[in-house]
Amino acid sequence: MFQTDDTIVAIATPAGRGGIGVVRVSGPDAPRIATALTARERFEPRHATLVRIGARDAHDQAILTSFPAPSSYTGQDVVEISAHGSPVLLHAIVRGAMDAGARLAEPGEFTLRAYLHGRMDLVQAEAVQDLVAAVTPLQARTAFDQLEGTLTERIKSIDAALFDLSARLEASLDFAGEGYHFVEPERVAGEIGSIIASIDVLLRDARAGRLVREGAQVVIVGRPNTGKSTLFNALAGSGRAIVTEIPGTTRDLLTETVDIGGIEVTLVDTAGIRTEPSDAVETEGIARARAATQRADLAVLVLDRSRPLSGDDEALLQSVGKSAHVVVASKADLPPAWNDRAVSGLPVAATAGEGVPQLRAAIASGLGLVDTHRDTPAITNIRHVELLGRARAALQRAHDAAALTMPEEFVSADVTDARGMLEEITGHRSVDDTLHAIFDRFCIGK
Repeated sequence: MFQTDDTIVAIATPAGRGGIGVVRVSGPDAPRIATALTARERFEPRHATLVRIGARDAHDQAILTSFPAPSSYTGQDVVEISAHGSPVLLHAIVRGAMDAGARLAEPGEFTLRAYLHGRMDLVQAEAVQDLVAAVTPLQARTAFDQLEGTLTERIKSIDAALFDLSARLEASLDFAGEGYHFVEPERVAGEIGSIIASIDVLLRDARAGRLVREGAQVVIVGRPNTGKSTLFNALAGSGRAIVTEIPGTTRDLLTETVDIGGIEVTLVDTAGIRTEPSDAVETEGIARARAATQRADLAVLVLDRSRPLSGDDEALLQSVGKSAHVVVASKADLPPAWNDRAVSGLPVAATAGEGVPQLRAAIASGLGLVDTHRDTPAITNIRHVELLGRARAALQRAHDAAALTMPEEFVSADVTDARGMLEEITGHRSVDDTLHAIFDRFCIGK
């Protein structure tokens, strides 16, 4: 079980030196600990107060802000101390708070207390972690939308419709002996069908949402010396890969993280793939390239347009054609050895920067991210996707039972199961193992 009646403390800012560092204290003893650290008896709520901190061997001028319960982040008494960002000083303040009775907080414990005290639901709590971890503007915007409650409201509207239906089903069961019927099977089937359609709308953009939250892996493949590493450098915006005229320069996987279409994309440059490698090292590099291509969300196949298509090119075209891919006709600034009638490829001259913006747009489109700047995906979390899928399956059973005019007990049981899945999403029904799994991924101090 979670302990929430004691007082916890942690540094709430990233490790390392900075201009300002924040120490957060939450719990019933937070005001007393503030007094112990500052020798000041009273702090005006939600007003920044200049104080002198005396903790162990460290002393500093700091800004202390008090947030009395329940109007605080955690729903408890909270004190936040903004001091100079020396790690030595911040750790001394933490130790001073612990000497006064606080306990060092576990990862995510402040947000866990906010959830347990009703300051936010589980969807919003998970959005806090996503917002902290965001590395692209789209990730931040999507997480903030969920923190504001957009997904919660959509889940609540679905649950409200199910609650109304469930109440009428239960009433029909309770008064069956008196001849009262509060539901008609055909109407019930229609209502459930409409609710299923609402869930389908949420699930439809789940893949794009997952990519927004978790990022994507894009692998650059091709035979040796087709310009893969030059293209990799152009997309990465730096000279990460060695580029020479010697075939087979790249022997291992090289990665770089870039922002494409608002998504955190891990670019992977691979060894050139050919049927007759020169040595065991190249053989291993080719094996790793093929494995990375199978795991990728999208493959960028680079074909050298200045050289005739080879059997290796044809084999690569066939292998990537079964999954998401973009074909690039590289070295487009040189005289072509084939045209679009042979292979339809996006012309790119990476050295000159020609066609690179179009390639970035093609990668975003290939990942299914065309509309993400207009509408942020409502659902991004795989836990939510799985529970919504299970809720939909239960409702499909309920719909089929109603359509077959089966007894209300069968329909009601499946509707109840679906409501349980929705309550797990928002945290109105949860188990400790689920909460541990979620909050263990948080950083300490949040």
